[in-house]
Amino acid sequence: MKIGFIGLGQMGSGMAARLQASGQPLTVFNRSPEKMQGLIDLGAKAAQSLGDFADADVIFTMLADDHAVNALVMGEDGLLAQMRPGAVHVSCSTISVALSAQLTEAHTRAGQEYVAAPVFGRPDAAAAGKLYLAVAGKPATIERLQPLFAHMGQHSFVVAEMPEKANLVKLSGNFLIAAVIESLGEAMALVEKGGVDRHAYLELLTSSLFNVPLYKNYGGLIADRKFTPPGFAAPLGQKDMRLVQAAAENLNVPLPLASLLHDRFIRLAAEGGASRDWSAIGILAAQDAGLSS
Repeated sequence: MKIGFIGLGQMGSGMAARLQASGQPLTVFNRSPEKMQGLIDLGAKAAQSLGDFADADVIFTMLADDHAVNALVMGEDGLLAQMRPGAVHVSCSTISVALSAQLTEAHTRAGQEYVAAPVFGRPDAAAAGKLYLAVAGKPATIERLQPLFAHMGQHSFVVAEMPEKANLVKLSGNFLIAAVIESLGEAMALVEKGGVDRHAYLELLTSSLFNVPLYKNYGGLIADRKFTPPGFAAPLGQKDMRLVQAAAENLNVPLPLASLLHDRFIRLAAEGGASRDWSAIGILAAQDAGLSS
């Protein structure tokens, strides 16, 4: 297969490198050309424009938000206009359920295929091929893509045939992660205000009741107050809480905790936290308690 990859941020660059290692022809594109150099050094071809993807069999996109994906795919001379009939667009971006449904319809009208495959994991997992993928699309298309997914992640979970369902799953997962971050921050603030060392407390938690990577990794960031450089920037977390609220409203599902989390991200942004990792909401409880952060 001739593979294309668009979007070489912290996540995309690692994912593209894993695809390059598959030994199949890879063409990459990024708005900031300097971010392509690492992949070029590995043997990838640099696209000068989206027109260079006209002969690609499958094109992966890993972009920040709805605006970026919509502009790239549906804009004038966008990816939709450049892809050949029968080619597959695999969107790994965390986007809204609504936009994913629109992309499905647009690609279908153009005689193309669309698969949603948003990923769980941070940049180190992307570089190591240890992501988890939530995948939705036509079964036969997904089957053809499985060898590529195997290079990118340790497991791909097929959740539905309608691509937007994968985005719903991804948003729900990010909602749960943010809830863990908030609850860890609150619990640490409580015991620290009561005179217990937060690092010792985290060691107890993650060696007993919560012996899982999520609590260890995010708990460590909160305990160490290590929020820069961001692995997942706080504005993206704020965006995801907004999108999960929109999905919940459309389905008439109350998510009171999502509203609280969205407000936490707004507060973090108001206090200048846009350049921090999204786990920085985990220190807001300590600030509320009058502890040094």
